[in-house]
Amino acid sequence: MRRLRLLYLFLPSAIFLLMMGCSPLKGLKDDELILKRNVVRSVDDSVNVSGYIDYIQQKPQGSMFSRKRTILDTALVTVSMRNLQQMMENKGYLNADVDTAMYIRDRRATVAYVISPHHQYKVRNAWYDVADPHIDSLLRAGGFYKGDLSRGNAFSADRLKEEQLKFTSYLTNHGYRNFNKQMLTFDVDTSRQYHLADVALYIGLYRPNSQSASYLHPRYYINKVTYNGADFLRENTLHTNTIFQPGELYSDKKVQDTYNRFARLQAVRSTNITFTEPVNADSLLSDSASALIPLDVQVNLTKRKPHSIQVQPEGTNTSGDFGAALSVTYENRNIFHGSEVFSLSTRAAFEAIRGLEGYDTNNYFEFGIEGKFTFPTFIAPWVSTDYQRRHNAKTEVVVSYNRQNRPEFHRRVFTGAWRYRWRNSVGNVSYLYDFLDLNYVSMPWISDTFRRDYLDNNTNRNAILKYNYEDLFIMKTGFGITYSDKYNSLKANVETAGNLLYGLASIFKFPKNDNGDYKAFRIAFAQYAKFDIDYTRLIALSEDFRVNPDNPSGPLSSLSLALHARVGVAVPYANSDMLPFEKRYFSGGANSVRGWSVRTLGPGSYSRKDGRIDFINQTGDMKIDLNAELRGNLFWKFQGALFLDAGNVWTLRDYADQPGGIFKVTSLWKEMAVAYGVGLRMNFSYFVLRLDLGMKAVNPSYENNKEHFPLVHPRFSRDYALHFAVGMPF
Repeated sequence: MRRLRLLYLFLPSAIFLLMMGCSPLKGLKDDELILKRNVVRSVDDSVNVSGYIDYIQQKPQGSMFSRKRTILDTALVTVSMRNLQQMMENKGYLNADVDTAMYIRDRRATVAYVISPHHQYKVRNAWYDVADPHIDSLLRAGGFYKGDLSRGNAFSADRLKEEQLKFTSYLTNHGYRNFNKQMLTFDVDTSRQYHLADVALYIGLYRPNSQSASYLHPRYYINKVTYNGADFLRENTLHTNTIFQPGELYSDKKVQDTYNRFARLQAVRSTNITFTEPVNADSLLSDSASALIPLDVQVNLTKRKPHSIQVQPEGTNTSGDFGAALSVTYENRNIFHGSEVFSLSTRAAFEAIRGLEGYDTNNYFEFGIEGKFTFPTFIAPWVSTDYQRRHNAKTEVVVSYNRQNRPEFHRRVFTGAWRYRWRNSVGNVSYLYDFLDLNYVSMPWISDTFRRDYLDNNTNRNAILKYNYEDLFIMKTGFGITYSDKYNSLKANVETAGNLLYGLASIFKFPKNDNGDYKAFRIAFAQYAKFDIDYTRLIALSEDFRVNPDNPSGPLSSLSLALHARVGVAVPYANSDMLPFEKRYFSGGANSVRGWSVRTLGPGSYSRKDGRIDFINQTGDMKIDLNAELRGNLFWKFQGALFLDAGNVWTLRDYADQPGGIFKVTSLWKEMAVAYGVGLRMNFSYFVLRLDLGMKAVNPSYENNKEHFPLVHPRFSRDYALHFAVGMPF
């Protein structure tokens, strides 16, 4: 015990010394300074400078706990000043000034770049001079002459570039394949006295080359589409994933969408789309009429290897019980020649269970098999080919069987599901619709010892435990939506079960069991509604914070704060008085309140009684998780984290076996568990290995004041939890 106390006392110091290392001042020359921080400020509070740090040429090395150092380079400071001034001019502050101030302490320098924006120029007049009348009419119909260059709007070079790209994109998506942004120019006349700008936009005629005459811009349409190397795919699969069609005007966006659609097909390795103009295309050009030129398109495909097999051995450790498992997965990526994926997975596991008395065996065996078909489109009778072209969707059909033999009981689980997944055209929002999800749980055998001790014993009867060791049928449907960008992630899900069966049972008078619950197929069915919402926000804390644009989920370049909140509520009703165990919430673990091990917290102020089976009682109908995590780079691929977690689970009904577990608004603040800790991660971009050490701070389940506030009365052996996981906690 004394060693544990010493470990607890010296662990923070050891971690601090490991992270800080030796002094970064060692080895500095007399005239050298360490660049500690860059700061950008504006004398005008109305000018937002939060993103301007990217224009600074020299960045401080490393981040939280780093020993790396950057020697201040005054030449790069001068370059940075010029960059900031040019950037301000691009934003319309043509008279902006940039000065610097330097703050030095202990040979560490903070460089402040101070911007004096002065006046931002406004648009006084805007003219549009488009030589091609057909393009002029198209732009007028699209409302392009009433955009950001209207009188009174702020003027900036950045806005001119945006207009240039917007005009170009619109035209290349409406048949003008050869149009590019260099064909659109601006003439700007500024008045320094009144801080106004007159802007003229010019689009000249089309010239095939510098030596040729000028013509009206040619417009292209899709004439014929052929496929090369595509005999491994069905014809309707090719047409469904080709977004452009014969007879349509050429569109850059449709070409890119076609690339994206073929790239997501598991049977396709690469795609190349080529366009061929007629040999007499130049002869069709005219200075009096817009030429409409046909394009022949060839879609060239190469296929992936259709078959793969993966074998994955595992070592298992469940509360100190060691075992082994083996998973084998076969995958066919083109089983019906439409890039449909069929996978067949099997898993076998064995575990030696210790500490059980009164049972015939102390071994646990499990075997599971799952077959899944994934179709790269909507599989539904009412969905047209045009609708499938416009939506990036897939359909999943899953059937699985799991067989578990424990010393206490035998359990069989059969699952069948039909699901739809799709994304919007932008790609930030995705949807999941569980059209039908069936779960049949069978308990063909329960040992006499387990039944006597836990299910039939009048002094130790647990209603929740008994309910979850009976045969059960779940028929559910659900809908989920996910939004994500570089800094935000929002997930919302709703599912319901048993409503259709209950309606049929009420009409046709299905039989009931001894508890008065309707049965379907001779089995009681569950009825509930479940709602979940999960939000994560990433905030920059250091001004050189950036997310890698090529890999937004990869390592952060500096210090950040991740804030997370999750709320879930599940309500049993009508045919059910309680939730199935698989649908109940639990707290603690690597992704929740990390001062507790998984399924050891709550509900409410409930105190556990029996370590062997009390995990059933440490579940609830409602969950709240609140997390804050400070993240930063250490060295190489290592990242560090400091975190603070709060949360718990509660029941919505007052169950006799879970005293103190019911949710009450008045006692919510007293029953929120709080934990803190430190984490170490290895970030390999495509996956993250994570080790988190969590400590209890406030424990809602306690017998005395010391147990209530471990933050004030710590005891390492009682209060710590160590978690190893793959991926970020949120």
